[in-house]
Amino acid sequence: MKKKFYFLFVLMAFAVRAQQGDTLVLNFGEYLGYVKKYHPIAKQAELTIGIGQANLMRSRGGFDPKIEVDYDSKEFKGTDYYDRLNATFKIPTWFGLELKGNFEQNDGDFLNPAETVPTDGLYSAGVSMALGQGFWINERMATLKKAKYFREQTKADRDLLVNQILFEASLAYFDWIRAYLDSQVFNSFLVNAQIRFEGIKKRAMAGDIAAIDTVEAKIAMQDRALNLEQAKVRLMNKSLELSNFLWLNDNVPLELQPNVIPDIHLENEIDSTLEIMGKPLDSFTLENHPKLRSMGFKVDGLLVEKRLKANKLLPKIDLEYNFLTETPDLINSFETQNYKGNINFQLPLFLRKERGDLKLAKFKLQDAQFELDNAEVAIRNKVLAIYRELESFETQNVLIDDIVINYNTLLLAEERKFSFGESSLFLINSRESKLIEAELKQNEVQNKYFNTKAKLFNSLAVNPENL
Repeated sequence: MKKKFYFLFVLMAFAVRAQQGDTLVLNFGEYLGYVKKYHPIAKQAELTIGIGQANLMRSRGGFDPKIEVDYDSKEFKGTDYYDRLNATFKIPTWFGLELKGNFEQNDGDFLNPAETVPTDGLYSAGVSMALGQGFWINERMATLKKAKYFREQTKADRDLLVNQILFEASLAYFDWIRAYLDSQVFNSFLVNAQIRFEGIKKRAMAGDIAAIDTVEAKIAMQDRALNLEQAKVRLMNKSLELSNFLWLNDNVPLELQPNVIPDIHLENEIDSTLEIMGKPLDSFTLENHPKLRSMGFKVDGLLVEKRLKANKLLPKIDLEYNFLTETPDLINSFETQNYKGNINFQLPLFLRKERGDLKLAKFKLQDAQFELDNAEVAIRNKVLAIYRELESFETQNVLIDDIVINYNTLLLAEERKFSFGESSLFLINSRESKLIEAELKQNEVQNKYFNTKAKLFNSLAVNPENL
């Protein structure tokens, strides 16, 4: 527990700045920086890169050199039936080519004559090649190519995961701002209602106004207090939701303290923090969108799979040729008249399995391509709609700001008239209620504007580099 509070102190020392005594402001950019660095989902996103690298390493293992040793012996009732030793060193290469070196030593009373070799053993060096099926592409080549595409796909998927968690964290921060501003609205109007109630009570006691006005003033004050308590509950809930995104390096969750408040002057910081600044509609492009890149690499992998299945339609023609020698240390001992060769030919008559596999591969490829085309159109239209929505909210913000100013002017005028005895407390409360509604609406419009900025960030799938 002590360790948790120590790290909390360190976190706040870096992530917030002092304001008005012990009140601390949690900056939006620093908040997202901690989310990207320490949140478990962000860390999980980095694991996808490691998975891609591990998969690629495994695929490259198909081209690793191999040593094979086969020893077989039989002896019964004093008879040495056979004693066979066969050691092979293989080097797989590209295009179905395999280099091979071999040592063979056989002995025994019941050996197959074809297995008879010199006493000191027989050495061979040769090559095997697939001329038909497996020449242009084979399982090893296809697996390695798909692994390379998968590695690039994991990088795009990592960007998508990081973007999604930052998007959700941004929405939580914006909701926190709105809840905080709403509580500030009710708090300020509660203070005004308290001052007004005290003033009216004194005037009623002096006989300037009717005593019943104190009841109406008190009801207004109690209503403001009730609204403030409800706003405090909403602020507490939003603070807890924000705490879901705050973690320490050793996977310790943090809880936001009551003296920490959001940065309410956020308009000029959102674009730079989310790195969507300088992206006007006419410069919008989907060329490097992570989701489309991920789907594109998936299509590339399926295309490799289709080529492999098409290659299976070819006949299987495997050739092998080995030079034989008793003295491998002498290069000129490898002569063409001493050799061992092999030809293997296979061709299914109907190729139903191969043709079926090829059709399935084509269907998978078409399905992925259709999905890619649909995603491209959907993303483009979504981004265009968000740009239009942002333009509308900019206009709405200007309008609601003017409305708040005008309602405030009406309230001040009504209070002035009331001081001259030309108005009533009912009208003041009515004007004030309208002003409260306008300020809450102002906070709502601002919240929607911020959320739309976050939606643009999410639609563009940006992975900020400066956090």
